[in-house]
Amino acid sequence: MTHGGAYDPRRETWSCPACGREFGKRQSHVCAPALPVEAYFAERPAVEREIFEAVRGHLESLGPLIVEPVGVGILFKRKRTFAELRPRAKWVALSFGLNRRAEDARITRTTKTNTARTYHGVRLTSAASIDDVVRAWLTESYLEFAG
Repeated sequence: MTHGGAYDPRRETWSCPACGREFGKRQSHVCAPALPVEAYFAERPAVEREIFEAVRGHLESLGPLIVEPVGVGILFKRKRTFAELRPRAKWVALSFGLNRRAEDARITRTTKTNTARTYHGVRLTSAASIDDVVRAWLTESYLEFAG
């Protein structure tokens, strides 16, 4: 559903007036308000929060960041979503987009788009899974999705 909304030139985002979520442009979307972080993790295993804190801490060190916990997981955005954490039964799925195909044994899934972007999936089982290589992918994705 598309709503009037407000454009924030400092962040170059549009905020939906109905759900309060931020997007890189005015767009149609499933209007579902983001949850507060505390509410999202209230009934979840501690390891999911530890993974989230490790990812969020790294991404916040890079600059402005929008964090949106929604029903299916947590979205990390600049002008648009560039990374996601989605809980699974035995791991947390980290997805991120790059303007290239990364090669690594930990990448369990790749999806090529019509553009130069390829989305990658990695299974995280603990905060320690977020090593220098994963942080480098997240940094690259953050910088590529800046504009």
